[in-house]
Amino acid sequence: MYVCFVRCRFNNEPIQFIMKRINGVENFKAKQPTITTIGTFDGVHLGHQKILSKLVEEGKKSNLETIVLTFSPHPRKVLNPKLKLYQLNTANEKMELFKKSGIDNLIIQKFDKVFSEFSANRFVKNIIVGKLNVRKILIGYDHRFGKNREAGIEELTILGKKYDFEIIEINAEEKNNISISSTKIRNALKEGDLSTVKSYLGYDYRISGKIIKGNSIGRKIGFPTANLQLVDKEKLIPKRGVYLVYTTLENKLIHGMMNIGIKPTLKKAKESIEVNLFGWEKNIYGKHIDVFLKKFIRDERKFVSLEKLSEQLKSDKETCLKLLNEK
Repeated sequence: MYVCFVRCRFNNEPIQFIMKRINGVENFKAKQPTITTIGTFDGVHLGHQKILSKLVEEGKKSNLETIVLTFSPHPRKVLNPKLKLYQLNTANEKMELFKKSGIDNLIIQKFDKVFSEFSANRFVKNIIVGKLNVRKILIGYDHRFGKNREAGIEELTILGKKYDFEIIEINAEEKNNISISSTKIRNALKEGDLSTVKSYLGYDYRISGKIIKGNSIGRKIGFPTANLQLVDKEKLIPKRGVYLVYTTLENKLIHGMMNIGIKPTLKKAKESIEVNLFGWEKNIYGKHIDVFLKKFIRDERKFVSLEKLSEQLKSDKETCLKLLNEK
């Protein structure tokens, strides 16, 4: 079990919230009745945040300890091993977002073939009631559970009457009458539509990694780049192209532009992620950085020469700086 601390301020005095992270329901001991929500929470988007906010609110109102029960790996990847399903969050990113919500407990349950065979009744009886001591379950309008996703809200309501717990249903969080979903966010990222991504997530999408040495071509044409080696290879990488981005280095907000792609001008077949940081000249090799995406600038394309590439990069930088000055 891990204990995570979250600090905020009330009347200018620091308050410390404690969130416990538990690996597996078998390691959780309920000291009092609980209110629980269940799901994969990929992206922890605004729809998820609505559920988490309601969970904390109901927990305080009913004097119940709050639990988020989530799964790793993603159930769809276990049920369909050939499925290439990339995640919106790394494990650390998801932890940060859960900590901000103010929940008491985050239980990360290993999802495997054995667990996937649990019937809805067995899951509720052995885990929801037997392990978590649940009095209320807060659930999304489209949640399904049990073997082959056999049960939904109606079945859960019947089981609630049987085992004496209440069901609180949350409707879809909507933007412009379109329900938010992790799938829609993935699709928007694949299209480079960062405006939609942020409107659904409620925060800027990020890519994290370690800075490694590249071939230094960028430096030769006046645009030194930091090559990003991903922390998590299952993290969803957005559409190839050039982006306006920002990061924090030495407690300073640094803007820049990032290229995702195969560098066709240089005939490089392997996809890479490179960041040019505006006004930053210090050595950052070996450092871990978080790069936040603000705006898609253009598609990746091939140029006839390095000179033409350099000219385009100057134009890209001018576009980025103009966008920043408009803020």
